[in-house]
Amino acid sequence: MRILAAEPDWTRLAALTATLRRVCPTGELHTFLSPQALEAWLDRHGPAADAVFLPADGPGLALAQTLRQRRPRTNLIFMASDPDAFRETFPLHASGYLLHPVSDEQVAAELSDLRYPPAETPEKLRVQTFGNFAVFYRGQPVRFHRTRTRELFAYLIDRRGAGSTMGELVSILWEGRPDTPGVRSQLRSLIADLRTTLAALDQSAVIRKQRDLIAVDPERVDCDYYHYLDGDEGAFRGEYMSNYSWAEMTLGGLE
Repeated sequence: MRILAAEPDWTRLAALTATLRRVCPTGELHTFLSPQALEAWLDRHGPAADAVFLPADGPGLALAQTLRQRRPRTNLIFMASDPDAFRETFPLHASGYLLHPVSDEQVAAELSDLRYPPAETPEKLRVQTFGNFAVFYRGQPVRFHRTRTRELFAYLIDRRGAGSTMGELVSILWEGRPDTPGVRSQLRSLIADLRTTLAALDQSAVIRKQRDLIAVDPERVDCDYYHYLDGDEGAFRGEYMSNYSWAEMTLGGLE
């Protein structure tokens, strides 16, 4: 399920983001500090979302009217502090209404009773880079057999689809060590571990390998780092990781 949400108040946005992540841990979530940012993201990425959470007034109402015209089957869920604010939204036939502060139970109820049931979409691997590097599938952590496999995957995620050669990976993962047959053998074992682990989750397409190049397919992962670079403020979980090296992204998560 793809869920979009816009809320100009940062505190409310953070609370809503946390609630949605708890209620729908396997969903594709994008949150924004303004309806305009949400609309810009939709214009770049599409297609229509399964549910869109918007303020019930001002730019939120204007965007809701636009979405209703462009994508009539969009599930609109309006949010406000005062129930009187919902009056202007009634002609838009919203899927639901929420009063601040929202609760997990209220959000879960709205998502379980959408006006237009969402279409089934393939599950994506979720990659967390803000804070500790971690990988999840269907709400559960993905565990690799080798510690350095996570280090390898973190570097490929940081490359955002750009291919890396075996020699480049050796120099990054074994900095300062000679590129020997033994090191190459260890690298092949890490790549095999990565691909085998993802294949067991039916996520083989996440990795693209061609001759001496290996890369991730950015479209196949739900990654907070990628969302942030696309203007999704809700993806932010700590320090802005583009200011850090790939290794620093993994601090606290690697031995």
